[in-house]
Amino acid sequence: MLRIAAGTAKGRRLDSPNVYLRPMMGKVREAVYSTFTAFGLYDPATTTRHLDIFAGSGSVGLESLSRGAAHCTFVDLSEDCCSAVERNVKWCDFAGKEQIVCGEAIQVLNEPFAAGIPELQTYQLVTLCPPYEEIVYGDLIEAVANSPVVTDDTVVLIEYPVELGCLPHVVRRRDGGAMVGVRNRRYGRTVIAIYVVNPTGRLEVAYSRPEEFITL
Repeated sequence: MLRIAAGTAKGRRLDSPNVYLRPMMGKVREAVYSTFTAFGLYDPATTTRHLDIFAGSGSVGLESLSRGAAHCTFVDLSEDCCSAVERNVKWCDFAGKEQIVCGEAIQVLNEPFAAGIPELQTYQLVTLCPPYEEIVYGDLIEAVANSPVVTDDTVVLIEYPVELGCLPHVVRRRDGGAMVGVRNRRYGRTVIAIYVVNPTGRLEVAYSRPEEFITL
């Protein structure tokens, strides 16, 4: 059973939905949240809004709330998963800090306000941990790079299988901006790519690392 690893809800067990999930491995979670912390996303003076897509049980977003994120919007197509997220939010005492959207990932990214996300709302952190065999990564990457919910310095995490090969280091946006790769690390079969949208330099340790996007 999954547990919250750190923060205000440390040790809380999470309910799992009655669907197959492939939760983020413990060593991957530790590395990911260490990176987010280094980026300053959980600093007390920072108001981080997290968009957790392919939320499953909500473990990724709930961990973020526990560590200091101000809000998390959870997105999943499965009603069973959305119900599990609702239960876990209450169990972790995060009621009022969440929004749960039951919808298809790319559609929500393309038309967030139609899905119920408040108009003009943007996020400082977006995480995408999809079922590997059920999505087209090219479509997903294009959707998140061009979504109206991302803004300058939004951190985007994409989990993908090593069999896919490296994701691109730079993803060009239709408005002339770019989503720039700052991490690309392999953990067994799992690879975690982290990007920053239109980096301004505010996230001092989140600098471009093209060498990590050449080979796994």
